[in-house]
Amino acid sequence: MGGLGGCGGGSCCAEDGGRFGPGLYGDDERAELPAGARRAALGCGVPTEVADLREGEVVLDLGSGGGIDVILSARRVGPTGLALGLDMTDEMLALAQANAREAGVRNVIFLKGVIESIPLPAASVDVVISNCVLNLSTDKGAALAEVARVLRPGGRVAISDVVAEDGLPPAERAARGSYAGCIAGALSTSEYVAGMEAAGLEEISVQPTHEVADGMHAAVVRARKPAAGATAAPRSGPVARRREAAERALPLAPASRRGCC
Repeated sequence: MGGLGGCGGGSCCAEDGGRFGPGLYGDDERAELPAGARRAALGCGVPTEVADLREGEVVLDLGSGGGIDVILSARRVGPTGLALGLDMTDEMLALAQANAREAGVRNVIFLKGVIESIPLPAASVDVVISNCVLNLSTDKGAALAEVARVLRPGGRVAISDVVAEDGLPPAERAARGSYAGCIAGALSTSEYVAGMEAAGLEEISVQPTHEVADGMHAAVVRARKPAAGATAAPRSGPVARRREAAERALPLAPASRRGCC
C-alpha cells in the first residue's frame, strides 16, 4: 500500500498478543473465510460486528486489504446488497478478489483508489467501515470528508481504529510505535470527534475495546450522516468547506499529502 500500507493489507499491525490480527474474529467468522483472507487479516477490531449491517445495504470498506471484512459484509447484506472494497495496490486487490472467489461471494466489487479521494459518487453507500486504516492516512481530514461525501443521508460509519488518550501528544504517540505500525499516526479521542464533526457527521462515539500501547487503544468509532433535510454540526455545508474544516480540526495532518490504503 505504497509507503504506508494498511493494517488490513498485511503490511503493518502484525498479530501481537491478540491486539491485532485474525484472533480478534470469532470462530464462526473465521470459519466463513478462506485461509488466505484469514492470513491477511491484520486489523485491530471487527467492524462488521458493530456496523449493524442489513439485508440489501451497500457497504464500503476503506483499505480492504485481503478482503476479510468485505467478504463478511457481503454475507451480511445478502444477494440484494453489495460490499465494496477500496485499496490502493494491485497486489492486495488481486488477493482480495481471489479470496472472494474462494469464499463464493458474488455481491462484491473491489476498487483501486485512496481513502482521501474515494472513486465513488456522492451519497452512494449506506455504511462505511474500516479496520485500522484511517490512522495511516496523512490527510485524515480529507479522508473523513470523503466518508461523509459518499454516505447517503442517514448513512452510518463503523470504524475500528487505534485511538490515543486525550492529552497524549503526537511525539509520545510516535514514541510508542511506527506510523506503518498503526501507532504513531493515531488520533486522540477528541481529535477524532472534532474531525468527524467538521466533516458534517453526527451521533459520534469513540468506544475503546483493548489497549495496544501505553495510553493508546483499539476503539470502535461510530457516526452517522444527518438524514435528508437535517442539520448536523455547525461546520456542515458544501463539500469543499467541510473538507477544509475537517483538515483544520486534525493537527496531525501534514501539509504534504500522500494517499493511503
